[in-house]
Amino acid sequence: MRTVTVLGSTGSIGCSTVDLLEQARDQYRVRALVGGKNVARLAEQAKGLNAELAVLADESGLEELRSLLAGTQTRVAAGRQAVIEAAGLPADWTMAAITGAAGLEPTLASVKNGHSVALANKEALVCAGDVMLRAVAEAGATLLPVDSEHNAVYQSMADRQADQVEKIILTASGGPFRKASLEVMEAATPAQALKHPTWSMGAKISIDSATMFNKGLEVIEAARIFGLTEDRIDVLVHPQSVVHGMVQYTDGSLIAQMGSADMRIPIAHTLAWPKRMATTSPRLDLAAFGTLEFSAPDEVRFPALRLARQALRSGGAAPAILSAANEIAVEAFLHEQIGFLDIARVVEKVMTKLGAPPADTLDAVLHWDAEARREARALIPATVA
Repeated sequence: MRTVTVLGSTGSIGCSTVDLLEQARDQYRVRALVGGKNVARLAEQAKGLNAELAVLADESGLEELRSLLAGTQTRVAAGRQAVIEAAGLPADWTMAAITGAAGLEPTLASVKNGHSVALANKEALVCAGDVMLRAVAEAGATLLPVDSEHNAVYQSMADRQADQVEKIILTASGGPFRKASLEVMEAATPAQALKHPTWSMGAKISIDSATMFNKGLEVIEAARIFGLTEDRIDVLVHPQSVVHGMVQYTDGSLIAQMGSADMRIPIAHTLAWPKRMATTSPRLDLAAFGTLEFSAPDEVRFPALRLARQALRSGGAAPAILSAANEIAVEAFLHEQIGFLDIARVVEKVMTKLGAPPADTLDAVLHWDAEARREARALIPATVA
């Protein structure tokens, strides 16, 4: 049996991972499940998978967790240090799905085991790409991309002839405002922005999809994963979300990976890698779609892509600054403190002020992450238009 750890088990990606593990109980032994604040869900998962350890990031829920798991063999712990220690437990495969900068240290701890890490935390490579890739090389670990787009590219490069790749293409649904005017987007509410047309995701990533910041972060992440320069990574808007990623080879071949809009498919690919496993995910019926559409993204209505490419070219702490400022701006939008289009305005103002200072250590990355958050928060009460 392979040993596994799930970081961020109570979130959207974590729950899909747990669902797959429950379908293949005889193949995996769960070392640790790490959740955020949802005590009841974490306890239920730990019981269902007979996890060795259940860890809650929020220390205030420790006693409730201990009570819910009383009489089981599952040990419990809580707090930041407990999360990092759980991530560092030797496991054959670790799902790194703690979102935001909070996932940096746990992901790094799991990488140092030298085994397979399924990466669902964009910030690990966006904010701390140099640090993370250096740790991967030193530990001999294997990074397996979970994002549907990166996983699609990874599968499309199955022959591993990376030197023959001309470019890669990431697809984007376009979100709920794909055809909306700037006037409509200016007045958009959180409820409208959260209505993703094809994917079911958490609030943060749903808003990032609506602004296309998620695609900008994915461009940066793809550059790290596949060792490509920014000009060799394209983005196409594809509202049906059937084609998740493509690879253009130097001989003119274009290889694409397709599948239903179900995150269990890319998760299962990484969980069973280098083999495959059966899933209950809905099968793709191309005849039902009939037509697949593709178009270039509009960087006037969706400036996030421009800002992300700018951060990637600038290097240093610029990607970390972009990501951190976006987190604060999204949070402010969800609390109706700023408008939808203000998200990108806040991020651009913070990027302009802080620039691209060096960030070749985790401490430096965390420092500029904190600075970007501070600058973004300072802008929230002000008029940012």
